[in-house]
Amino acid sequence: MIEFRHLKALATLRETGSMVRAAERLHLTQSALSHLFRELEDRHEQTLFVRKSRPLRFTSAGLRLLQLADEVLPRVAVAQRDLARLASGNAGRLNIAIECHSCYQWLMPTLDAYRDDWPEVELDLSSGFNFAPLPALVRGDLDLVVTSNPDESLKGIHYEPLFSFEMCLAISRKHPLAEKKWVAPEDLAEEVQITYPVERERLDIFQHFLDPADVEPASVRTAELTVMMVQLVVSGRGVCALPNWALYEYLQKGLVASLRLGKNGLWSTLYAAVREEMLEQAFLQDFFTTARNTCFANLNGVRSA
Repeated sequence: MIEFRHLKALATLRETGSMVRAAERLHLTQSALSHLFRELEDRHEQTLFVRKSRPLRFTSAGLRLLQLADEVLPRVAVAQRDLARLASGNAGRLNIAIECHSCYQWLMPTLDAYRDDWPEVELDLSSGFNFAPLPALVRGDLDLVVTSNPDESLKGIHYEPLFSFEMCLAISRKHPLAEKKWVAPEDLAEEVQITYPVERERLDIFQHFLDPADVEPASVRTAELTVMMVQLVVSGRGVCALPNWALYEYLQKGLVASLRLGKNGLWSTLYAAVREEMLEQAFLQDFFTTARNTCFANLNGVRSA
């Protein structure tokens, strides 16, 4: 018997390309996921994919089940969404603000997909760059804030983890540091740090890397757009810290080099902050799901939070 959980696990393995990442996404141990696949293979007396292949290769049996997953999983998702509508009603409002400039890269495709599934939900998008969005969320002026800086002092706010990502340092390919694989805070003491125009305490490069080491860059320069920041880096006018997924296209084009911040890297988590009273709303829960699915399908280097 082929079960829904088998199809879901196999589709997730295809998306992630790794048993480790698939287990993280499914909130299972790697051992439990391996057992799930062995159970299915033993039942049908066929292997589904080639172990330890890079990239992961599926057998004919695995490809046939993936074909079935592509047919069944979307229909199940639609049915679940319809049942949620029947249970909680159709109408709703999502007034969204983001604190991350580069988040537009994945948020806009998320909203496009979400509008198709929930046309009756009123969507609005506000910039969180020039005001404090989390207090506005508490007041009810906003319904959801995308942030990587949870404020635990605010009462009645739930922070839903969407995904984790690594902050990396973008430098010119001709920069003296380009020969290194990672940098220490002290390596940036003489550098011009290029950032988005937001408060210092909301920037991971300062909050979690430079400030704890009591290191101050030579100067700070701001730019509104990611592409402007990268162009400044390319021309040797400074360095900048960006999410790995935001840097990916520029690395593929060979425009910049990328270094880890610290030997083990600097990881951060992106959250959707909402008022606790809204958590039971089906349209909100489906927004979380749509956002995660969109990000895991389109962003390179992200992982389950």
